[in-house]
Amino acid sequence: MTPLQLLAESTGVRVVDAAVIWSVAAAAVAGAAVLAWRMVRAVRRVLDRMADLLDDWQGVPERPGVPGRPGVMVRLRAIEERLGSVEHELRPNSGRSLRDAVDRVDARTRTLTTGTDNA
Repeated sequence: MTPLQLLAESTGVRVVDAAVIWSVAAAAVAGAAVLAWRMVRAVRRVLDRMADLLDDWQGVPERPGVPGRPGVMVRLRAIEERLGSVEHELRPNSGRSLRDAVDRVDARTRTLTTGTDNA
């Protein structure tokens, strides 16, 4: 016995049985469509986030009305250059660094304070 025959025996009206079967089929198709739509939206959201990550990594060129953003590697190079200039100031070198100036001031202060009483 087929499902249609089984359903036909339960109600006895063929038109009602066909309407019930078509309604159930339409609900199943609509449910599958909604599920597929939600999956597509979730995948699209993940892909959009990955695109944002790639834009941040590579940088974005300037366009009308929107300033460009440098990529991660360009920004890292700028940080390394700034760190290099800070390190240059913290080590004694040619006499022009901040460390050299502090050492000179310390030496002068020592010569000034050796002749006074520290008590």
